[in-house]
Amino acid sequence: MRIGVIGTGRIGTIHANTLSRHRDVGSLILTDADASRAQDLAHRLGETAAPGVEEIFRWGVDAVVITTATSAHAELIGRAARSGLPVFCEKPIALDLPGTLSAIAEVETAGTVLQMGFQRRFDAGYTGAREAVRSGRLGRLHTVRALTSDQTPPPATWLPLSGGLYRDTLIHDFDVLRWVTGREVADVYAAGSDAGPAMFRAAGDVDTGAALLTLDDGTLATVTGARLNGAGYDVRMELAGELDQIVVGLDDRTPIASTEPSGPPAADKPWTGFLERFGPAYEAELNAFVEVVRGERANPCDGREALQALRVAEACELSRRERRPVHLAEIPGGTASPFV
Repeated sequence: MRIGVIGTGRIGTIHANTLSRHRDVGSLILTDADASRAQDLAHRLGETAAPGVEEIFRWGVDAVVITTATSAHAELIGRAARSGLPVFCEKPIALDLPGTLSAIAEVETAGTVLQMGFQRRFDAGYTGAREAVRSGRLGRLHTVRALTSDQTPPPATWLPLSGGLYRDTLIHDFDVLRWVTGREVADVYAAGSDAGPAMFRAAGDVDTGAALLTLDDGTLATVTGARLNGAGYDVRMELAGELDQIVVGLDDRTPIASTEPSGPPAADKPWTGFLERFGPAYEAELNAFVEVVRGERANPCDGREALQALRVAEACELSRRERRPVHLAEIPGGTASPFV
């Protein structure tokens, strides 16, 4: 199998390393807007660098992995679909609903595969939580609390391109909330604060956000996010039911300290970022993509699943701006695909 990797930044480099050592992947063709970066990575991996995207399609590949800037995702997904190629793409498909719906339509018209990069679906903790919910171990689920807090904020130049805290960061929480619980979000009420560094205000973004989500079975969920959490990178999900309560992301590297005399000590080596925290999950999702391309398993996260997470993010952003509850029915694209 020959795979084209478009984009060789941080996550593209990780994916290229995973694919390069995969037993079912014979070779890679790498390209990047920074040609020297693609060439350096290709040299280190013993793979081939291409001058540009055109060569990826002209030289012939069996599948494409897209890890470029978000602004290029939708066009590249469409290009691959028209070429009959299966695609793995980092989230999101696009930063708006029209671009997302257009790319999905191209994939569905072509009858090709689009697997989206929501890596938390491959994390052992979230997988265990899903199994606990589905097995009935928790009983009736009444409360979910999810959070994502970055230790350090992204560069100021990235903020205007990111889509904002809800679309860029908390979209992962929205996706995995649906995946773990098997429920849809019915309505949201969101708020945000830009009281931190001035670069967030300059970008029209917030550095801290919170949302109360009501699921379609009445379960209440809170989702919070922060761009500047000095203690470390903190990603958790607590699920409370009538029979039991569990937590994802609580281990000896969770950046939290107890004030109780008998509480656990603070982490000696707290998580610093998503690449470190979710390393095994990133590898697992690419291994799954190879299996999808080989026809050995169903697509674990298609474009319609990504669309539903984006709709929740859009609803939260609308709620924050207008300071009101937002029903998901107000957001276009509401037909969800079955959970996998």
